Amino acid sequence: MVGGNLPPGFRFHPTDEELIMYYLKNQATSRPCPVSIIPEVDIYKFDPWELPEKTEFGENEWYFFTPRDRKYPNGVRPNRAAVSGYWKATGTDKSIYSGSKYVGVKKALVFYQGKPPKGIKSDWIMHEYRLIESRSQVPTKQNGSMRLDDWVLCRIYKKKNLGKLSMDIKVEDQSQETLVANELVTSHDDEQQQQTFKFPRPCSLSHLWEMDYMGSIPQIFGENSIFDQQNMFMLNNNNNNNGNVNTPRQLGDQMGNQYSEAMVRFQGNQPVYVNPVFEFQ
Repeated sequence: MVGGNLPPGFRFHPTDEELIMYYLKNQATSRPCPVSIIPEVDIYKFDPWELPEKTEFGENEWYFFTPRDRKYPNGVRPNRAAVSGYWKATGTDKSIYSGSKYVGVKKALVFYQGKPPKGIKSDWIMHEYRLIESRSQVPTKQNGSMRLDDWVLCRIYKKKNLGKLSMDIKVEDQSQETLVANELVTSHDDEQQQQTFKFPRPCSLSHLWEMDYMGSIPQIFGENSIFDQQNMFMLNNNNNNNGNVNTPRQLGDQMGNQYSEAMVRFQGNQPVYVNPVFEFQ
């Protein structure tokens, strides 16, 4: 009906003034509109989620020409009831001007599911545009007619639930942060485990003698140790008197043997100090 007659890239984003002056006014006076993309639909005979399929144009918002009926035979209040709910006005009406001339009114409404006054508010919004002189052209009551306005123009869309969207993003961010934190903890534990297994556990003093980072034997055994510097000096002296020149490995083995004998002979409560990083087995 409409899509094939529209130029490529066409977008319908009219202002409030343009909707009143070039579309609704032309529809009310039976003149053609600039583009025939707004269908004539009695929107109050449908629920709002059924209306998008009643038009061939529109993605996030939809436009309709619709009549309005009276709620009461002798009144001027419009009937806002729909199939499974009703439209309720919200906020204040907005006056539409063309230059300095007052030409129409814009009213905002929200759709409620159920019956008033206990309806459940939905995300469906309607902007209703009405000509300022439209009611004066329609007889108050003619042959029992309930018609209030021949035509009004309605823009209908569904409001995005930003609160829910932000909540989902926040939950997703928290999940990502928790995942990253767990990975960091796991990585830290792995590093500590690798550092723990990095150092060997020597089983003899000869091994300690070959390790550069352990320092000298006198540094390992402090002043309060059983095997102190004096014992090591005596051991070296005895070997020299016997004419034997010991290599560092042989000297370490002899020291280990004497250390073991000293541990057997040691009695009392004197503590034995060792390097805090290593313990002997």
